[in-house]
Amino acid sequence: MSATVPDAVINRLPAYYRHLQALEEEGVENVSSQTLGERMHQTPSQIRQDINFIGGVGRQGYGYNVAMLRQHLMRILGLEGNHDMIVLGAGSIGTALARYPGFAADGFIIRALFDTDSEKTGGEICGIPVLNVAELDCYLAEHRVDIAVMAVPSEAAQGLLHRLEEGGVTAVWNFSPLDLQHSTSQMQVVNVHLGDSLKTLSYRMCHREEH
Repeated sequence: MSATVPDAVINRLPAYYRHLQALEEEGVENVSSQTLGERMHQTPSQIRQDINFIGGVGRQGYGYNVAMLRQHLMRILGLEGNHDMIVLGAGSIGTALARYPGFAADGFIIRALFDTDSEKTGGEICGIPVLNVAELDCYLAEHRVDIAVMAVPSEAAQGLLHRLEEGGVTAVWNFSPLDLQHSTSQMQVVNVHLGDSLKTLSYRMCHREEH
């Protein structure tokens, strides 16, 4: 695998994994860059270039072995084991994430949710306990947390990020409407702005004749 993989390629890796998983379920043993490109709306040369970046090897005339390439991607994406997660915020987004079964299927296990609302804390969502955010520091001291999901208002997000840093959490999936600022190079934050993709769709609707 190349020492430095471009962000654009990294962003496409989950889609490769998803399509290879579907091909494997369909019983396909080998796939060409042409066929994979057609499924993913990419050119064959883009497919080959991306797979070369991650060290995937195909055979001329046979293409890529689907199972082997998917397993290679599984290792690269860190999907070989489970990742313990917590969700900060048991509102609409946090609750929806807790109810989504696809995360557990890929090894992302939500262990607890945290909220300030006394009507929610002490209960469960899909069997996942909802704890008071005041318990967060103690929880982090006693449990391994690989990924924290931020689903709280912007005014609470930055302060909670500092608590996560202090508690040793190094990966945050941020749904709050604020691009979080972290102080350590070990911390990885992915900011998700749900409205951005909708605005992109709106642009494409308004300018469809230009494309």
